Amino acid sequence: MDYFNETQSTFKNIFQRFKKRDFSGNTGQAMKNSSFQLAQNLIIKISSFLFTIVVARLLMPELMGLYTLALSTIIMFSILSDFGIGSALFVFVAKLTSKGKDAEAKGYVKKLLKWKVYLLIFASVILLILSYFVSEIFYQKPIFYALLVGAIYLPILGFLEFLEIIFHAVGDFKRTLIKEILLQFFKLSFIPLAIFLLLKTTLSAKIIIALIFCVLIFCSLITLLIFWILAKKKISFLSVKAKNLNLKKVKGLKKFILPLTITILSGIFFGYIDTIMLGRFVESQFIAYYGVAFALVSSAISILSFASSPLFSTFSKLEGPVLEKMFKKSRNLIALISISAGILTYFLAYYIIKLAYGSAYLTAVPLLKWFSLLIIILPINGLYTTYFFVQKRTAIMAKIILLTTIINIVLNFLFINYGLRFGMFEAVLGVCFASIISRFVYFGCFVSFRKK
Repeated sequence: MDYFNETQSTFKNIFQRFKKRDFSGNTGQAMKNSSFQLAQNLIIKISSFLFTIVVARLLMPELMGLYTLALSTIIMFSILSDFGIGSALFVFVAKLTSKGKDAEAKGYVKKLLKWKVYLLIFASVILLILSYFVSEIFYQKPIFYALLVGAIYLPILGFLEFLEIIFHAVGDFKRTLIKEILLQFFKLSFIPLAIFLLLKTTLSAKIIIALIFCVLIFCSLITLLIFWILAKKKISFLSVKAKNLNLKKVKGLKKFILPLTITILSGIFFGYIDTIMLGRFVESQFIAYYGVAFALVSSAISILSFASSPLFSTFSKLEGPVLEKMFKKSRNLIALISISAGILTYFLAYYIIKLAYGSAYLTAVPLLKWFSLLIIILPINGLYTTYFFVQKRTAIMAKIILLTTIINIVLNFLFINYGLRFGMFEAVLGVCFASIISRFVYFGCFVSFRKK
C-alpha cells in the first residue's frame, strides 16, 4: 500500500510541476531533461518503428533477415571502438562543466577523442579483414559487400555517438532531439525509396543489401555534419583552449575506463549475440522473425527508459538519504509504467505484429509474447545502471555483465542445438528463452548487489 501511495503522490507532484512549468531543484531538472529525453526516445522509436515496418514490408522476411544480420554484425564490431570511452566522457565532462572547469573538460574531450579515432580505425580495419570469413564461412549468407560498406559506416556512427554524449553531459538534450529528428527524417525519406527502386532491378540480394547500407551512410553523414555545426555553436566549453591532462590524470582516466571496458564490450555483445548466433544456425527469414519481435520490444523499452540518462546528472549531485529517496521514487514510477506496458504487449501481440508487419510476419507473435517480460524489467535495469555509475561501482557492473553474457552465450548454444531437433523456429524460440533468462539474472544481480 505504501508503494502505491508513494507512486500516486509522485505522479501528482510531477503533474503539478508540469502544469506550473516549475523545473526548479533536482526534481525539476530531472523532469526537464527527462522530457527532452522522452521526446527524443519517442521520435527515435516511433521513427525507427515506422522505418522497420516499411523496410520489413518491402524486403519481406528473407531479405529483412539479411539486413538485420548485417546491421547486428556491424554494430557488434563497433564495440571495438568504445572500450568505455563514452561513459568516461559523460562522467568527466558532466562533473567538470558543472564546476566551471571548461578548459579541463575540453582537455578530457581532446584526449578521449584521440583514443576514439584510433579505436574507430582499428574496428573498421578488423571488420574489413574479417568480412569475408564472417559472411561466407561463419554465416554462409550473402552479406559480404554489406559488411565492407559497414567499415565506412562505423566511424560515422562513432562520431555521432561521441557528440551526443557531450551534449548529454552538459545537460543539453534539446540538440540531441534535433539531431534525432534530422537523422530519422533522412532515413525515412531516402532508404525506403532506395529499396523500392532496387527491388525493381535484377540485382542480387548481396548487392541490394550493400546499397541499402550506402544510403544509410549518406543519411548519417549529413546528420553528422549538421550536428557538428550545432556542437560548435551551442557547447561553449568547446571554444575555450584545452588544458592538457597531466600524466596523473591520464592514468586516472585509464583506471576509470578499464573496468568499463569489460562492461561496454560485454554489454553490446550481450545485446547482439542472439542474432549473431542465429545467423550461424538458421535461415535468414527466421532471423527476421526474431528481429522484428525484438525491435518492437526494444522500442518500448527505450521509451520507458526515458528517465535513466537525464537522471545521471541529477544522481551525480546527490548522496546519502537524498540519493536513495530519489532513486526509489524513480524506480517505483518506472516499474509501474513498465509492468502495465508489458501486460498490454502480451495480450495485443497478435494485433501488433499483424498491423505493423503484415501476415508474412505472424510467426513472430509467440516471440513477442515472451519478450513482453523484458518490457517489465529492462527499463528498471537502466535505472540501476545509472545508479551504479554514480556510485562508481563500475567493477561490480563489469562482473555482472560479464557473468550474464557468459550465461547468455551458453544458454543460446544449448537451446539452439536442442531446438534444431524440432525445427528452425524452435531454435529461435530457444534463443528467446535464453535472452529472457539471462536478463532476469542480470536484473537479479543488480538488485542483490545494491542491497549490500
